[in-house]
Amino acid sequence: MSILIVTGIEGARNCAAAVSAQLGMEVEAAEGRKAALAALRRREFLAVVVDQTLAECDPAAAEAIWECAGLAIPLQINFALAGATRLTREIRSALRRREREQAIARRAAAAAIEIELKNTVAGLLLHSQLALSGEAVPPPLAEKLRVVAELAANLRRQLGVPAGARGDAAA
Repeated sequence: MSILIVTGIEGARNCAAAVSAQLGMEVEAAEGRKAALAALRRREFLAVVVDQTLAECDPAAAEAIWECAGLAIPLQINFALAGATRLTREIRSALRRREREQAIARRAAAAAIEIELKNTVAGLLLHSQLALSGEAVPPPLAEKLRVVAELAANLRRQLGVPAGARGDAAA
């Protein structure tokens, strides 16, 4: 993935080259609304950095850029005050923040799925045991219910073990 810098300042390409060298990733410079929108139609970017001056002078342009940016991290920086070093620091900080947020979201999703699985397995176990306790259960059905109860109990035990201890590759 790469970064898109949108600014009308002179030397934007040099700034993009300096940021690219510091970040170790491709940085493309767009010199205005049309160029930025064309770049955003061509490909996706990890971050879109818009010059604050451009955003203040043409809010509609900035809004159009943000709307087309997709999942890119939106950054608005005053290029007149920030050099390539500060720009790089801001982008790097935003990228790290995104990584932390994604890691937190993955952990929350995994926890929600685990809770849902535990609830479902508990329900399976309870209902299969209740069905087995009935008096008029035919032997072939009782055997199948015992298998379901056993499978649910095994899954429950596995879910009770912390993810790292199960040897999961995804954990």
